[in-house]
Amino acid sequence: MKKNMGTTDKFIRFIIAAALLIAFLTDTVTGVLGYVALAVAAIFILTSFISFCPLYTLFGGSTCKVK
Repeated sequence: MKKNMGTTDKFIRFIIAAALLIAFLTDTVTGVLGYVALAVAAIFILTSFISFCPLYTLFGGSTCKVK
């Protein structure tokens, strides 16, 4: 897997994931929508840590700076 995520993208995903987790844990979002939010948060955290987004590969995008 070639890295295709830049630092800003990783930071934004991490902040969104944190907000979704807080919303789920405080019961602001419940039911099926809560579990969807939890899954999205997990995916965002995982992709942030490995610096790879499969959707970017699918659509040919990248936010990683060229070295």
